[in-house]
Amino acid sequence: MHFRSLRVINEDRVAPDQGFPAHSHRDMEIITYILSGALQHRDSMGNGSVIRPGDVQRMTAGTGVAHSEFNPSKTEPVHLLQIWILPGTRNLPPSYEQKFFSDEERRGRLRLIASRDGGEGSVKINQDARVYAGILGLNQQTEYPLDKDRHAWIQVARGTLNLNGVELNEGDGAAVRNETHLSIAARDEGELLLFDLA
Repeated sequence: MHFRSLRVINEDRVAPDQGFPAHSHRDMEIITYILSGALQHRDSMGNGSVIRPGDVQRMTAGTGVAHSEFNPSKTEPVHLLQIWILPGTRNLPPSYEQKFFSDEERRGRLRLIASRDGGEGSVKINQDARVYAGILGLNQQTEYPLDKDRHAWIQVARGTLNLNGVELNEGDGAAVRNETHLSIAARDEGELLLFDLA
Protein backbone atom coordinates (compact mmCIF):
# COMPACT_ATOMS: atom_id res chain seq x y z
CA MET A 1 0.00 0.00 0.00
CA HIS A 2 1.11 3.52 -0.90
CA PHE A 3 4.22 3.66 -3.08
CA ARG A 4 4.61 7.19 -4.49
CA SER A 5 1.21 8.13 -5.99
CA LEU A 6 0.14 4.47 -6.22
CA ARG A 7 -2.20 4.11 -3.26
CA VAL A 8 -3.23 0.46 -3.49
CA ILE A 9 -3.74 -2.47 -5.86
CA ASN A 10 -6.69 -4.65 -4.86
CA GLU A 11 -6.65 -8.13 -6.38
CA ASP A 12 -10.21 -9.43 -6.25
CA ARG A 13 -11.88 -12.69 -7.20
CA VAL A 14 -15.65 -12.33 -7.24
CA ALA A 15 -17.86 -15.42 -7.21
CA PRO A 16 -20.70 -15.79 -9.73
CA ASP A 17 -23.73 -13.62 -8.97
CA GLN A 18 -21.83 -11.71 -6.27
CA GLY A 19 -20.24 -8.28 -6.05
CA PHE A 20 -19.79 -5.01 -4.24
CA PRO A 21 -22.92 -2.92 -3.53
CA ALA A 22 -22.94 0.82 -4.11
CA HIS A 23 -20.24 2.64 -2.14
CA SER A 24 -18.61 6.06 -2.40
CA HIS A 25 -15.13 7.39 -3.14
CA ARG A 26 -13.64 10.84 -3.54
CA ASP A 27 -10.30 12.29 -4.65
CA MET A 28 -9.00 9.09 -6.21
CA GLU A 29 -8.16 7.85 -9.70
CA ILE A 30 -9.57 4.31 -9.90
CA ILE A 31 -8.47 1.95 -12.67
CA THR A 32 -10.07 -1.48 -13.12
CA TYR A 33 -8.20 -4.15 -15.10
CA ILE A 34 -9.95 -7.48 -15.77
CA LEU A 35 -7.88 -10.68 -15.91
CA SER A 36 -10.74 -13.17 -16.47
CA GLY A 37 -14.51 -13.18 -16.38
CA ALA A 38 -16.68 -10.07 -16.58
CA LEU A 39 -17.69 -7.28 -14.20
CA GLN A 40 -20.84 -5.15 -14.39
CA HIS A 41 -20.30 -1.52 -13.43
CA ARG A 42 -22.85 1.13 -12.44
CA ASP A 43 -22.18 4.57 -10.97
CA SER A 44 -23.84 7.78 -9.83
CA MET A 45 -22.72 9.54 -13.03
CA GLY A 46 -25.16 7.35 -14.96
CA ASN A 47 -22.57 5.01 -16.46
CA GLY A 48 -23.31 1.32 -16.84
CA SER A 49 -21.14 -1.21 -18.62
CA VAL A 50 -19.76 -4.74 -18.52
CA ILE A 51 -15.96 -4.85 -18.56
CA ARG A 52 -14.03 -7.89 -19.75
CA PRO A 53 -10.37 -8.88 -20.28
CA GLY A 54 -8.66 -6.20 -22.36
CA ASP A 55 -10.98 -3.47 -21.08
CA VAL A 56 -9.46 -0.73 -18.92
CA GLN A 57 -11.90 1.39 -16.95
CA ARG A 58 -10.95 4.70 -15.31
CA MET A 59 -13.01 6.66 -12.83
CA THR A 60 -11.98 10.03 -11.45
CA ALA A 61 -13.81 10.11 -8.12
CA GLY A 62 -13.02 13.81 -7.58
CA THR A 63 -15.69 15.55 -5.49
CA GLY A 64 -17.44 12.23 -4.96
CA VAL A 65 -18.89 9.28 -6.86
CA ALA A 66 -20.80 6.16 -5.84
CA HIS A 67 -20.43 2.93 -7.79
CA SER A 68 -21.26 -0.76 -7.62
CA GLU A 69 -19.44 -3.72 -9.21
CA PHE A 70 -21.18 -7.05 -9.79
CA ASN A 71 -20.33 -10.37 -11.44
CA PRO A 72 -23.23 -10.92 -13.87
CA SER A 73 -22.29 -14.55 -14.64
CA LYS A 74 -24.19 -17.42 -13.03
CA THR A 75 -21.23 -19.79 -13.46
CA GLU A 76 -17.90 -18.01 -13.98
CA PRO A 77 -15.90 -16.10 -11.35
CA VAL A 78 -14.27 -12.78 -12.25
CA HIS A 79 -10.62 -12.01 -11.45
CA LEU A 80 -9.59 -8.36 -11.47
CA LEU A 81 -7.14 -5.75 -10.30
CA GLN A 82 -8.55 -2.49 -9.02
CA ILE A 83 -5.90 0.21 -8.78
CA TRP A 84 -6.12 3.44 -6.79
CA ILE A 85 -3.84 6.33 -7.74
CA LEU A 86 -3.78 9.57 -5.77
CA PRO A 87 -4.74 12.50 -8.03
CA GLY A 88 -2.46 15.47 -8.58
CA THR A 89 -5.43 17.79 -8.01
CA ARG A 90 -8.22 17.42 -5.47
CA ASN A 91 -11.93 18.20 -5.92
CA LEU A 92 -12.04 17.48 -9.63
CA PRO A 93 -15.39 16.87 -11.34
CA PRO A 94 -16.11 13.10 -11.38
CA SER A 95 -15.56 11.46 -14.77
CA TYR A 96 -15.47 8.05 -16.41
CA GLU A 97 -13.61 6.47 -19.32
CA GLN A 98 -13.29 2.94 -20.72
CA LYS A 99 -11.07 1.62 -23.52
CA PHE A 100 -10.21 -1.78 -24.97
CA PHE A 101 -6.64 -3.04 -25.53
CA SER A 102 -6.38 -6.32 -27.43
CA ASP A 103 -4.05 -9.18 -26.49
CA GLU A 104 -2.11 -8.44 -29.70
CA GLU A 105 -1.43 -4.86 -28.53
CA ARG A 106 0.00 -6.15 -25.24
CA ARG A 107 1.72 -9.35 -26.36
CA GLY A 108 5.51 -9.27 -26.21
CA ARG A 109 5.60 -5.60 -25.27
CA LEU A 110 4.50 -2.99 -22.75
CA ARG A 111 1.37 -1.19 -23.98
CA LEU A 112 0.55 2.20 -22.45
CA ILE A 113 -2.96 1.92 -20.97
CA ALA A 114 -3.16 5.00 -18.68
CA SER A 115 -1.32 8.33 -18.63
CA ARG A 116 -1.69 11.97 -17.67
CA ASP A 117 -1.98 13.13 -21.29
CA GLY A 118 -3.96 10.18 -22.66
CA GLY A 119 -1.08 9.44 -25.03
CA GLU A 120 -1.15 6.52 -27.49
CA GLY A 121 -4.88 6.07 -26.95
CA SER A 122 -4.55 5.38 -23.21
CA VAL A 123 -7.14 6.38 -20.63
CA LYS A 124 -6.38 9.74 -19.04
CA ILE A 125 -5.50 9.98 -15.34
CA ASN A 126 -4.97 13.10 -13.26
CA GLN A 127 -1.47 12.26 -12.04
CA ASP A 128 2.12 12.22 -13.34
CA ALA A 129 2.07 8.46 -13.87
CA ARG A 130 2.17 6.08 -16.82
CA VAL A 131 0.66 2.61 -16.58
CA TYR A 132 1.65 -0.16 -19.01
CA ALA A 133 0.27 -3.68 -19.49
CA GLY A 134 2.19 -6.55 -21.07
CA ILE A 135 1.67 -10.22 -21.91
CA LEU A 136 4.90 -12.22 -22.24
CA GLY A 137 5.26 -15.77 -23.57
CA LEU A 138 7.70 -18.38 -22.30
CA ASN A 139 11.24 -16.89 -22.16
CA GLN A 140 10.04 -13.70 -23.84
CA GLN A 141 11.70 -10.51 -22.63
CA THR A 142 10.97 -6.79 -22.72
CA GLU A 143 13.00 -3.76 -21.67
CA TYR A 144 11.96 -0.47 -20.11
CA PRO A 145 14.22 2.58 -19.62
CA LEU A 146 13.43 4.43 -16.40
CA ASP A 147 14.24 8.12 -16.39
CA LYS A 148 16.30 9.69 -13.62
CA ASP A 149 14.22 10.58 -10.55
CA ARG A 150 11.41 8.22 -11.67
CA HIS A 151 10.22 5.17 -9.76
CA ALA A 152 8.48 2.01 -10.89
CA TRP A 153 6.13 -0.58 -9.50
CA ILE A 154 5.83 -3.97 -11.22
CA GLN A 155 2.73 -6.07 -10.49
CA VAL A 156 2.71 -9.69 -11.66
CA ALA A 157 -0.86 -10.51 -12.67
CA ARG A 158 -0.12 -14.01 -14.00
CA GLY A 159 2.88 -16.31 -14.26
CA THR A 160 6.48 -15.95 -13.09
CA LEU A 161 8.75 -13.09 -14.17
CA ASN A 162 12.37 -12.18 -13.69
CA LEU A 163 12.96 -8.46 -13.06
CA ASN A 164 16.63 -7.41 -13.23
CA GLY A 165 17.62 -10.81 -11.84
CA VAL A 166 14.90 -10.97 -9.15
CA GLU A 167 12.23 -13.65 -9.53
CA LEU A 168 8.64 -12.54 -9.04
CA ASN A 169 5.67 -14.89 -8.83
CA GLU A 170 1.99 -14.38 -9.57
CA GLY A 171 0.55 -11.78 -7.18
CA ASP A 172 3.96 -10.31 -6.32
CA GLY A 173 4.73 -6.62 -6.60
CA ALA A 174 8.13 -4.96 -6.76
CA ALA A 175 8.98 -1.37 -5.86
CA VAL A 176 11.85 -0.01 -7.98
CA ARG A 177 14.11 2.89 -7.00
CA ASN A 178 17.52 4.05 -8.24
CA GLU A 179 17.39 2.02 -11.46
CA THR A 180 17.68 3.35 -15.01
CA HIS A 181 16.83 0.19 -16.92
CA LEU A 182 14.33 -2.60 -16.31
CA SER A 183 14.74 -5.99 -17.95
CA ILE A 184 11.66 -8.20 -17.59
CA ALA A 185 11.70 -11.85 -18.70
CA ALA A 186 8.89 -14.41 -18.46
CA ARG A 187 9.64 -17.82 -16.99
CA ASP A 188 6.27 -19.00 -18.33
CA GLU A 189 3.26 -17.26 -19.90
CA GLY A 190 2.98 -14.07 -17.85
CA GLU A 191 1.02 -10.86 -17.60
CA LEU A 192 2.15 -7.74 -15.80
CA LEU A 193 1.41 -4.11 -15.09
CA LEU A 194 4.23 -1.56 -14.92
CA PHE A 195 3.71 1.81 -13.22
CA ASP A 196 6.17 4.62 -14.07
CA LEU A 197 5.79 7.09 -11.19
CA ALA A 198 7.15 10.50 -10.25
